[in-house]
Amino acid sequence: MKETADTRTRIQDVALELFTEQGYEATSLREIAERLGVTKAALYYHFKTKEDIVTSMFESRVAVMDELIAWGQAQPKTPETRREFVRRYAADLQKGRHHQTMRFFERNQTAMRDNPAGEKVRERMAAMLDILTDKDAPLTDQLRSALAIFAMHATWFVFRQPEVTDEQRQEAGLQVALEMIGD
Repeated sequence: MKETADTRTRIQDVALELFTEQGYEATSLREIAERLGVTKAALYYHFKTKEDIVTSMFESRVAVMDELIAWGQAQPKTPETRREFVRRYAADLQKGRHHQTMRFFERNQTAMRDNPAGEKVRERMAAMLDILTDKDAPLTDQLRSALAIFAMHATWFVFRQPEVTDEQRQEAGLQVALEMIGD
C-alpha cells in the first residue's frame, strides 16, 4: 500500500513539474510516464487522465481547507479568530507542495478555469473570505480580507530574487495578511 502511495506521489510531483514547465495542455501522459521512467500502462494503473492527476493533487488540499474552514466557522467572529485563522492558513501553506501548486495554477489558468478541482478550491477560498469578513461589511474591508489571503499566495510570484528564502517569503506574506485584516 505504501509503495502505491509513493508511486502516486511521484506521478503527482512529476506531472506538476511538467504542467508548470510546459503547460497543462501541452503535456501528455506519455511525457509524464517517460520522465518517471515507467510505461504508460503503469501510469494508467494509477491515473487514467491528466484531469485525474490534477484532481488527486487537490483532494488533499481541499480536505485541509475544509478542516480549517470548519474550525473558523465554529469560532466566534472576533478579531482574534480572524488573526488565528490567517496564522493557521499561513502555517498550512508552508506544508507540502503548496508553492509549486500555486505556480501551476498561475501558469495554467485557462486550462484550469473549468476544471472541477479548480472550482472546489475557488469555493473554499470564498468560504474562507466569509470567515474573514461579513458580506455586509464595507467593500474596502471585503477587499482587504481577499488581499490578505492573496498576500500569502503572492509571495511565490512577487519575490523573484534567488536570495529570498521560503521562510522570508512566508513571514512577509503573513505580516502583510495580518495587517490587511487589521482589527
